[in-house]
Amino acid sequence: QVQLVESGGGSVESGGSLRLACTVSGARFSNMCIGWNRQYPGKDREGVASINTNDHTTFYADASKGRFTITEDAAKNTVYLEMSSLEEIDTAMYYCAADLGEYTGNWCRPARLRRFGVWGQGTQVTVSS
Repeated sequence: QVQLVESGGGSVESGGSLRLACTVSGARFSNMCIGWNRQYPGKDREGVASINTNDHTTFYADASKGRFTITEDAAKNTVYLEMSSLEEIDTAMYYCAADLGEYTGNWCRPARLRRFGVWGQGTQVTVSS
């Protein structure tokens, strides 16, 4: 059974940084698309960033380009989301999501993350002014 466990959320002041981690178990880490969605209260989840572990390609939503960086550590079966220059608009619940496969290209775009079948429990990020 595939499981995703997130960690690293918390509270930070505007302009600060946080690092989220998503650790995978029960699946081959090198053959998946894995990334982060966030969800505001009462809104649909939106993709933030993703990484294709088949070819190590990374993808970013426009709102996260230049501020967020997604990386992988295959030895730890973990994907990280480094978030810097955080703003109040980044306050949301962040979810890790994954889809298993050996595909490339648009399969791993952040916009597709919300359709993926494997999800973590979520971690709250709160940015205050």
